[in-house]
Amino acid sequence: MSHLITNQAKLVARVRRIRGQVAAIETALRQERECAAMLQMIAACRGAIDGLMSEVIEGYIRMHVIDPSHKPTAAQLAAAQELIDVLKSYMK
Repeated sequence: MSHLITNQAKLVARVRRIRGQVAAIETALRQERECAAMLQMIAACRGAIDGLMSEVIEGYIRMHVIDPSHKPTAAQLAAAQELIDVLKSYMK
């Protein structure tokens, strides 16, 4: 999982932002804020989690599905990129 260690600071920063978003949702619930505002906050949090998931999946594909130490072919690299692109568009 060296790809996670390499990007650890970036991933941890994303998780901290997500934690802040979740805390803001809890605060908004306790303050009985408007439903529309709550839904927007929840959607933003979901988007942040999807972004984190997308980044981890991309690293997994690039480092474990297409093992760079085994010299993947151009076709394998293209297929991996296509899969990454499809996953990213699905998670938007």
